[in-house]
Amino acid sequence: MDARARGLEDVVIGESAVSRVGGETGHLSFRGYDITEVVEHLGYEGTVHLLLRGGLPEADPPPEMLRELARRRSLPPEVERLVDALPAELPPIDALRTGISSLGGGRFPYPPTLEQGLELIAQAPTLLARFHRRRTGQAPVPPDPELGHVRNYLHMLEDGRPDPTRVWALESYFDLIADHGMNASTFALRVVLSTNADLISAATAGVGALKGPLHGGAPERVLEMLDAVGREENVGPWLRGAFERRERLMGFGHRAYKVEDPRALLLREIARKVADPRRFALAQRLEALALEELRRRRPEQRLFTNVEFYAAVVLEAAGLPRDLFPATFAVARTAGWVAHALEQAESNRLIRPDIRYTGERERHLPSGYPRRPIPP
Repeated sequence: MDARARGLEDVVIGESAVSRVGGETGHLSFRGYDITEVVEHLGYEGTVHLLLRGGLPEADPPPEMLRELARRRSLPPEVERLVDALPAELPPIDALRTGISSLGGGRFPYPPTLEQGLELIAQAPTLLARFHRRRTGQAPVPPDPELGHVRNYLHMLEDGRPDPTRVWALESYFDLIADHGMNASTFALRVVLSTNADLISAATAGVGALKGPLHGGAPERVLEMLDAVGREENVGPWLRGAFERRERLMGFGHRAYKVEDPRALLLREIARKVADPRRFALAQRLEALALEELRRRRPEQRLFTNVEFYAAVVLEAAGLPRDLFPATFAVARTAGWVAHALEQAESNRLIRPDIRYTGERERHLPSGYPRRPIPP
């Protein structure tokens, strides 16, 4: 069996009206609206409204969605105690997974509801920010109901009023990450939900799928790559060495896109506006030479910059610690997860694919092999 089949590439497992990924055209839309228009016109609350309710809000930010998310942000006391007891050295993505799991406790029975989904979206950033404050020896910052979703997330991380430009950059990132078709974490969520498990169990599986560097964990490694290069004049020699060592270039190539990832194009322009000019110039130089070399060496693979390359530069400019990047991806993706959970439950069927057996056949234990004793 070839690699495409092993990765379920081009295998359609169902239908969805949440988002459309045009891998051959470089297109991404939410509920039919192009992602470029979504990012230009909607904040995160507006994007949540679009994904969960299926249409545009009458105004942006939508007052109802602002209120609904703001009033659900506070954590139950028992969840606060659990988050406070987590080891400080735990990776934030693991802390978020544990925290989300603890939200269950019978409060999220199957089938998932819109109210359950809003609670998950609202409380995920509170969980992550509380853990970050505790691990750095600082007192947790309570959520501020007067602030929007992304601004409040930065506020809870930093205990201050974040700069509007940083909020704009991070909110644009949240919009872009909110959903992306049948990606690995959404597939994991839908598989779990198809068993009639609750939303929290399914979301916990989604966070687990995001821990791997092949899905959501690459931006931190992109920055490590930029750090290793150091300066623009080092890009060429560094790339030649990386190819000779057969190292993976983080931030290039995507399973779905055979042309430029539209999210990467938008994030490049966001990074141009908010990043340190020297950092952006280094990233742009590395991108250009890497693509040139990839096309020369692997023309048949059609490799382009993916979402995580400039996401790294944007998240760095927004002031987030690097090890928060994967967990922040998960916090942003909760909107899409909830939309898919509601959709899965509407016409649910257990997702149970088959696998081709390639092991030995018709084997028998040797004569005289001892039997298990039967208790008297």
